[in-house]
Amino acid sequence: MRSLIVFVVLGAVSLLLRGSEAAVYQVGDGTGWTRPTSTSFYSDWASGKTFALGDTLTFTFTTGAHDVATVSKSDYDNCNTGSPNNVVTTGPATINVTGDSYFLCTIAGHCSAGQKLAITVAAGNTPSPGTSPETPSSSPPPPPPSAASSLVATFALMFVSIAISLMYCF
Repeated sequence: MRSLIVFVVLGAVSLLLRGSEAAVYQVGDGTGWTRPTSTSFYSDWASGKTFALGDTLTFTFTTGAHDVATVSKSDYDNCNTGSPNNVVTTGPATINVTGDSYFLCTIAGHCSAGQKLAITVAAGNTPSPGTSPETPSSSPPPPPPSAASSLVATFALMFVSIAISLMYCF
C-alpha cells in the first residue's frame, strides 16, 4: 500500500511540474511574422495567450522581407522604427520573454499595417529556472510541446505507476 501512495504522489507532482514549464509560442501561429491582412491580427493572436516570464517567442519570417525589433511602448504605439532596442534581421528569430514587451517590423509601412505585437506578462508569473535575458537567436527552437500530449503522458505515467503498485500489493 505504501508503494501505491508513493507512486500516486509522484504522479501528482509530475502533473504540477508540467504546469510550470515555459511555453514556446510561434508568433502568428501558421501565418508567422508577416504583414497581416488586418491591423488587429497580432493583438488578436496575443489576446488568446497567457504569457509568463521565461516563455519563448519565435518570429518566423523571410530574411530580407521582414525583421523584428524590440521597442519601447511609446515607439510601439507610434510605430516609431527609428530607435529600436534590438533588431533581428535573420528569420526565424527567437526571443525570451523577460517582461511586458513590444515588437514591430521596421520595414516601411509594415508596422502601420499591423505588423506589431505587444506581450503582457500575467501578474504572479515567475521565471522558470535557468531563463536568460532576452536573447535573439538565428537557430530555430524545438517545436512547442502540446499541452494535450503532456497531459496524456502524465496520466499514462500515473496509471502505470498505480498498476505496478497494485501488482506488488496483490
